[in-house]
Amino acid sequence: MNSTAVTDRHPISVIDDPAGLAISSAGLTKRFHSGQVAVNAVDLAVPAGSVYGFLGPNGSGKTTTIRLLLGLIAPTSGRHELLGEPMPARAARVLPRVGALVEGPAFHPYLSGRANLRRLDAADRTVDPATARARIGAALDRVGLSAAADKRYRHYSLGMRQRLAIAGALLRPRDLLILDEPTNGLDPQGTREVRTLLGALAATGTTVVLSTHLLSEVEQICTHVGVMHLGSLVAQGTLAELRARSAPRAQVVTSAPDRAATVLRELGLAGVETAPDEASGLLGDVPPERVVAALVHADVPVSGFAARRAGLEELFVQLTGEGFDVSG
Repeated sequence: MNSTAVTDRHPISVIDDPAGLAISSAGLTKRFHSGQVAVNAVDLAVPAGSVYGFLGPNGSGKTTTIRLLLGLIAPTSGRHELLGEPMPARAARVLPRVGALVEGPAFHPYLSGRANLRRLDAADRTVDPATARARIGAALDRVGLSAAADKRYRHYSLGMRQRLAIAGALLRPRDLLILDEPTNGLDPQGTREVRTLLGALAATGTTVVLSTHLLSEVEQICTHVGVMHLGSLVAQGTLAELRARSAPRAQVVTSAPDRAATVLRELGLAGVETAPDEASGLLGDVPPERVVAALVHADVPVSGFAARRAGLEELFVQLTGEGFDVSG
């Protein structure tokens, strides 16, 4: 599967070649009665076994896309597949293989965590009731809730509620996990534990789709990224592919930043900026060694030089034209 970064509206006809994809969509669109287009011709390509970071500012269409994928709402147009099965036609067949957390956890407040999972498990007619106790205990243990399993849900903290929701998604082996902000409300230790859990699941072949606003989490655990903006998928690919699409920035450490900036502009570098003891600009097609040679030739004192590509946050701003909204 060629998971290249995308810039146009229909970059990949993924349904035509779904081999190796856990999720594929073509032209997936949702238009509400008000006329608002929440999801606009989205072509997703999520490789099987990947950890796919689904990013976007508030209102970008991430959660609506997830609801479309799971069959919770019907698309206006377009089509998609989960685990190689067309949706929603094969929903009854494929959804038992999919675990999901969408728009935060929702459980009965006066039941314990264990009792809530027992009710959730009983609603799944595809599992063996005789194994329910063991599976529920294992799921609680995996998310660190064994000690609080018999505590009423209404007394759970937000972080504990998130853990219980993840446990609910893990009551049986899953081929695909779709998680909407799974670390919301967790402390740093809990976040690390969830990160380790997701990594372990991916290592066993489970595909994980992680909708999140935590860029640090994406960089640490995700293999692939999709970026949503105003209902459209504006970029998709591996982290390396997304970084490669941005021109590296030359950073010159110098006591004469204004003179250095003049040299950078003469060389044709775009986006030239100055700061105390520093000048920088986008290299484009200009080789770094040519920049250094030109600075030396112009008698600009250079005490440091680096060429670095944009970090994920900077790349996000380049793609969407706005800062990253932590509300997700």
